[in-house]
Amino acid sequence: MAVHRNSIKAGVLGLLALTAAGGLAGCSSSRENQYVQGSIDYLYNLGYDLMEHKRYDDAVKLFDEVERQYPYSVWARRAQLMSAYASYLSNDYAEAILAAQRFINLHPGNRDAAYAYYLVAICHYEQITDVGRDQQSTQDALDALTDVVRRFPGTAYAKDARMKIDLTRDHLAGKEMEVGRFYQTQRNYVAAQMRFNNVIHDYGTTSHVPEALHRLTEVYLAMGLAGEAVRSTATLGYNFPDSRWYRDSYNLLRSHDLLTPENTAQLPKGEAPKSHS
Repeated sequence: MAVHRNSIKAGVLGLLALTAAGGLAGCSSSRENQYVQGSIDYLYNLGYDLMEHKRYDDAVKLFDEVERQYPYSVWARRAQLMSAYASYLSNDYAEAILAAQRFINLHPGNRDAAYAYYLVAICHYEQITDVGRDQQSTQDALDALTDVVRRFPGTAYAKDARMKIDLTRDHLAGKEMEVGRFYQTQRNYVAAQMRFNNVIHDYGTTSHVPEALHRLTEVYLAMGLAGEAVRSTATLGYNFPDSRWYRDSYNLLRSHDLLTPENTAQLPKGEAPKSHS
């Protein structure tokens, strides 16, 4: 799932970037080279320059070298997060998460901990796959984003996390719908009913609820539960009266001769939904 990285870059620049005292002139670093002893500001700023030139693996090594050579300095703490950020930029999400979580474990009360939590959440978020695959990354993203909101409610990170939570929950609901539809085609109606109910009860603010209610109508009719089918259609009509799913459910009741005076009294105003071309 693609996502703009501006907020992540803004966060790391605002919190961590120092004026570059060194440059790339005279530097021939590579993955194989061992970094020699250097002043703390030189190592840090050289790592920053390498990162700006998209040499992320080399930048990670420089930031790690800052921590190794100057473990108790303020620069070492900054370098830990910069190492995580450089790994993130190279799409090495596993390494970025490990580095950010290490920062959190070592410096839980540091002012930059909010950024570390946010970076962990974004790494999970960017690994969300389509609904046809395992959704562990989606659940991990939801848990991490929720943690950001809970811990740092007044921050810009929390504001962005809230928007991504809505998208993540919609994705999880979509997976439930896919599984429910599969069970329905297999005539495993009890399992399908459970999945559609999960969408309604656990993801009630997502875009999948109208279809879930319609699928419940279908399932209840297949199970011979006419009363439940009418009730799910009534719920659909009251909450989503202009939805195509309500029209489909209403017409389904009609095809089963369930639009009796007694039943239609449960529907919104007892009226048929408007059809749209």
